[in-house]
Amino acid sequence: MRETSRTKSSDKAGESITEAALEAATETAPRRRQARGERRIAQLLAAAAGVFCRTGYAAASTNAIAREAGVSPGTLYQFFPNKEAIAVELGGHLLQRAHEAHGRAFLPENLDHPLPELIDAVLDPVIAFNCENPAFWALMHGSGIPGIAQEHDELHVGMLTRVEGLLRTCVTPAAAGAPATDGELTHVAHMVLGIVQSSLELILASEGAERAAYVTQLKTVLFRYLAPMITTPPPR
Repeated sequence: MRETSRTKSSDKAGESITEAALEAATETAPRRRQARGERRIAQLLAAAAGVFCRTGYAAASTNAIAREAGVSPGTLYQFFPNKEAIAVELGGHLLQRAHEAHGRAFLPENLDHPLPELIDAVLDPVIAFNCENPAFWALMHGSGIPGIAQEHDELHVGMLTRVEGLLRTCVTPAAAGAPATDGELTHVAHMVLGIVQSSLELILASEGAERAAYVTQLKTVLFRYLAPMITTPPPR
């Protein structure tokens, strides 16, 4: 039987539809696998954060992280070869969030505030980040992983530079307690950052009203330390 032109056209159209469907399915399948993989990685990182907070990095294990995530160790090893790799990945995410929090703390408009409000504007994002991400403290201060330690040192240097820049802008030159030299101002910046970091350990170790009390005490200490140097908002 001779095929009609209409039959041939229908067959070609059907082939085109089938090829398009196969191509779409071929493209969609990897994306779905990628999305599932990303969700699994996020699940494992969240579990690792919980384990690191409870036990510290040194005492944590991949088995404990797998149990926390509700998966088998074999599933974990599909994504991470060891505990250090998990910590490095988690540390990278947390460092990015830390940079974002520091950016909010040192917004230019914060300089318009009187000293009490300036202290609130700078400290609140930093304290909130650390309270919301307690694994950050556990990793940055207790893991001993070279890559994480280096990135934390860079974050610390960046924070110190921001604090010193803020003081350089905000200190009232005529104030009786104003630093007389650049070296003295640098010492003040180191003291401010040291006070904050020491206080964060107390803040993170407490909850509720006790945590709020430590936050209030930290702000009071900084105000009394800086008030003799910063008597007015800086000119804009």
